Amino acid sequence: MKSFQGRTAAITGAASGIGRALAEHLAKAGANVAICDVDEAGLAETAERVKAAGAKVITRRVDVSKELELQDFAKAVEQELGGAHLLVNNAGVGLHGRFEEQTNADFAWLMGINFWGVVYGTRAFLPQLLAKDEANLVNVSSVFGFVAPPGQAAYCAAKFAVRGFTESIRHEYAGSRLAITVVHPGGIKTNIANRSRAPDGFSREEAQRRAEKFNRLAARTSAERAAEVILKGVKGNKPRVLIGADAHLLDGLARNLPERYWSVMAPLMDPKGEFKSHGGR
Repeated sequence: MKSFQGRTAAITGAASGIGRALAEHLAKAGANVAICDVDEAGLAETAERVKAAGAKVITRRVDVSKELELQDFAKAVEQELGGAHLLVNNAGVGLHGRFEEQTNADFAWLMGINFWGVVYGTRAFLPQLLAKDEANLVNVSSVFGFVAPPGQAAYCAAKFAVRGFTESIRHEYAGSRLAITVVHPGGIKTNIANRSRAPDGFSREEAQRRAEKFNRLAARTSAERAAEVILKGVKGNKPRVLIGADAHLLDGLARNLPERYWSVMAPLMDPKGEFKSHGGR
């Protein structure tokens, strides 16, 4: 996509973090913006920032794990803004604990948002995207879509799935006017760690401690910088976007040592998946 001027962008998970930063950047670049989230207060604040940039904005409270809610969101974008040229499936959540500490319900909750939300969003908006003279679909995976540390079984399952899903449909639409991008952020300064779900029996105090430690040691890239990198990738129709030095490092590690990358990562993290304070990050 050569320019965002006069285009329409739809973004899920836009109440804060990368989603909010994307909405602001796109508004400043001349795009109309449709945003959704379950956090209505945060969504309203994002909308005010978009309006301040002079862009038209529509907002909807959407739980992306509910297919009908995403379909209704897509219909609103079609009716009020003429359909999307750009869709960013960004909404995501985290889950504390090792696999044995999590229930199947915990696992299903995360998969419903982090994976099925991407599938539902893609299906709901695909007819609009394919009808445009040029369009872009962006699905947000993670560095945990190519490396899998302990304590992240559900999150890795979802993000590996997003990567595979996105790469497959990119090959299906090769040669069309739809460019498809998978994004792999490293540690980003957002609320995802702070808002991660704690399974039953997992204390909120422990969850907060882990979140604070992750934010201090691993979250090195701002949401604003992440948005800039994503949109640069969209303009270049890049099939794959890595965000942060850590993402580039871990990508190279996984490609060069696919069976042994954990032997390199292990000194930085403990068996529960926590970053060690002396790990240098």
